[in-house]
Amino acid sequence: MPKKAKNKISETHIVSSIKKIIEFIGENPSREGLKDTPMRMINSWKELFGGYGKNPKALFKTFTEGACREMIVLKNVEFYSTCEHHFLPFMGTISIGYIPDKKIIGISKLARLIEIYSRRLQVQEKLVAEIADSIMDNLKPKGVMVVCRAKHLCISARGIQKHHAEMITSALRGIFRRLEVREEFLQFLQKP
Repeated sequence: MPKKAKNKISETHIVSSIKKIIEFIGENPSREGLKDTPMRMINSWKELFGGYGKNPKALFKTFTEGACREMIVLKNVEFYSTCEHHFLPFMGTISIGYIPDKKIIGISKLARLIEIYSRRLQVQEKLVAEIADSIMDNLKPKGVMVVCRAKHLCISARGIQKHHAEMITSALRGIFRRLEVREEFLQFLQKP
């Protein structure tokens, strides 16, 4: 959630707004099952949108010891995000590959980077680009590639209602624009 100094809307105002939304959809916000729902939603949003209060740049503590010249791959990191168009969840996995240039980053920091950007209102295309750009800007590797596979409730729970549809997006930076480098990374993703 945005920092409290920037957030001028009180929780009381948000509770009132959520009650109005509950009424709009045809429900009674005062009935037993819904009376605590506005606060539950607020607490849920604090977690679901927790990426706004975090600075991705703070993750980039780098190491020169152990640095290599070969590809480093973190594969199939689970994530959850929220579609900025419909306010519905999308979820899946993200894989990151990069080729260092004299320094590396702790592998858990890559997973945390995914968490920061996915815990914001997003579209999948922007999500992979933000992760790739953040790695390029802060780690300065020779290149990076990010691949995301996700299922979107905005296509399965509403609209066209295609329940098995999966969207795949990628972002390529630096040396990963070369076909042979990109193919090596994609081969790593195919192996169990």
